[in-house]
Amino acid sequence: MNMLTKVTAALVVASTVGLLAGQSHAAAFAAWQVNDVPFGDTLNIRKYPSNGSQKQAAYPNGMVLQMTGKCTGGIDLLNISHLPDWKQEQQVRYRWCQVWHDPAQNGHFVTGWVYGKYITPY
Repeated sequence: MNMLTKVTAALVVASTVGLLAGQSHAAAFAAWQVNDVPFGDTLNIRKYPSNGSQKQAAYPNGMVLQMTGKCTGGIDLLNISHLPDWKQEQQVRYRWCQVWHDPAQNGHFVTGWVYGKYITPY
């Protein structure tokens, strides 16, 4: 096997592994919905889990968000998904939870953070 063949084979394997890992990660998303935002307002998605952090986007009540599952305080949305909705909401009420979104709506998804008080399981 020559060097070019080895490099090509390595790239094919790496891209396949990356694709499968990406699919595996995507399947782990939890759907939660923006809820209880005051009338006429929107829920801010922040770059970091802090009110003072840069705003990436804002979404209205009813918008379904793709949550990574990760919340501050060690809460994992996937681990609490078996609980009744009200208990899940109680677990994240005062936490920041990570969302996977496309703030510029151009196909470039990034992570951001949303305050748990304004989301509910979908």
